[in-house]
Amino acid sequence: MATTPLPQAGTIAGNSNLDATGAMPPLPGTDMTGISFRDQVWLNSFPLDRNFVFDYFAISPFYDWTCNNEQLRSRSIHPLDVSHLSKMTGNEYMLSEVLEPHLFVIRKVKRDSPEKTTAMLTYYILDGTIYQAPQLCNVFAARIGRSIYHISKAFNIAASKLEKTGNADSESEGTTSETKTVKEVIDIKELKRVDHIFASLLRKLPPAPAPPPFPEGYAPPASEAEKTLEDQQSLEAQLPPVDPIIDQGPAKRMKFQ
Repeated sequence: MATTPLPQAGTIAGNSNLDATGAMPPLPGTDMTGISFRDQVWLNSFPLDRNFVFDYFAISPFYDWTCNNEQLRSRSIHPLDVSHLSKMTGNEYMLSEVLEPHLFVIRKVKRDSPEKTTAMLTYYILDGTIYQAPQLCNVFAARIGRSIYHISKAFNIAASKLEKTGNADSESEGTTSETKTVKEVIDIKELKRVDHIFASLLRKLPPAPAPPPFPEGYAPPASEAEKTLEDQQSLEAQLPPVDPIIDQGPAKRMKFQ
């Protein structure tokens, strides 16, 4: 199966497999999720399908030159030939999912036997750009950290609003208590003045008419008559004196028709 020709040694470009001295590039690190790779010149020269996608992946910094696929390439065998890869041990890449020409998923595994492989890393090519997929533990840690951040922010906002509500309630309670205190204060002078006014009006009124005579043959008990007389005397004794400020002559007195 055809593969893209390897660049000449000594070329320095984004799609170079060798450095200026002809030495192999260093092995890729484990965590390379913060970078991406795209070679527009290669994409303009070759189609991105299942036959050429591995050659495109091989020029990226994610590629491990010590893998079994590279040994097959050196022998002019397609690097994704499973019949040859299953007979080898070590690190290798396999094409997991394909959605031409937009999405390609490549997995890096460690092969211990023809039947036993251990997954290591996952890469995907999305519309010509190569990315390393984050590990599941990192995804969970990022999502949990983001959730904790938003929950803490929500609690802080709620706490600040509750503090404002409590302050407003305390201020309203303080205002209400002050208003009640002001309302409960009674001016003694005004109270005495009102009593004097009522007393002066009571003196200006005509005397109460005499009670009707008892029916013939009825004699009220002596105790009740004495009690009525004592009540009248006590009422006259309780009347306050005339206010000298109000009772200052005819001009200050109220007239009744």
